[in-house]
Amino acid sequence: MAFRLKSVAYKVVHQRFLRRWERLAKNADKMSLTSLRKYRSRARQLRRSLDRLSYIADNRLALPLIGSNAFPTPLKTDWAYRPELWTSPVTPAGLAAVESRAMIGQEATIFHDCQISELTCRQLRNTREADLAPFGFRMDVFRFDGSFLSLVIDLPPSATQGLRKKHMVRMDVIAELEKPLEIFARLNVKHGPNTEQIVRELPVGTDEVMVEFDLAYTKLNEKRVEKMWVDLIFEGPEMNQIILRDVTFSRRPRAEL
Repeated sequence: MAFRLKSVAYKVVHQRFLRRWERLAKNADKMSLTSLRKYRSRARQLRRSLDRLSYIADNRLALPLIGSNAFPTPLKTDWAYRPELWTSPVTPAGLAAVESRAMIGQEATIFHDCQISELTCRQLRNTREADLAPFGFRMDVFRFDGSFLSLVIDLPPSATQGLRKKHMVRMDVIAELEKPLEIFARLNVKHGPNTEQIVRELPVGTDEVMVEFDLAYTKLNEKRVEKMWVDLIFEGPEMNQIILRDVTFSRRPRAEL
């Protein structure tokens, strides 16, 4: 009963507050300049709080939910992961004139060899009905005087726990390109002093693409596996906008021959 009375009281106060500001807005052209200046200051203070509340509410209430790690995986998957850049807000959220080795969050790093960087990047909120990832990542490339551009994604220690040569590592990407370009994915697995590398080209022509890395064809020393990461390499990125709506990884044992 007390909660209901309090709720009614809040609604009454809120309605009075709205009506007061509606009257002030209606009579603004008739106020004295002294009063107008006073209410403008108060309106700006109120607006800052309302804008911040709206911004936070839009992010928290929008789908998909922040932190979501849900995505379909193949049968018998024993490890799956969506990197931080597509799951949670990162710092910095964006960069201009991006320098080589610039980090976006804790897991992603941009590499290039441009003399003059005309590359910008930022994390963006996914809001499309089809999106499963809470965030996307956008790169705008203008003049490009370098020979390579790559986004390196460090995978967590769980990616290498129990890793065997019988495993298939799968990478799923949802990408939007302003114009077609070649994208290569290179899986790197460090074991002792050596690093195994497998390169796959992402098929172009569709937004959702998938590549698999078969560790059976490597010389992986299963007892000395230390870390795993993936390089996304963009060929000829000049004057292009690249949006990675989602990037996910999964691992499963390959079928016995």
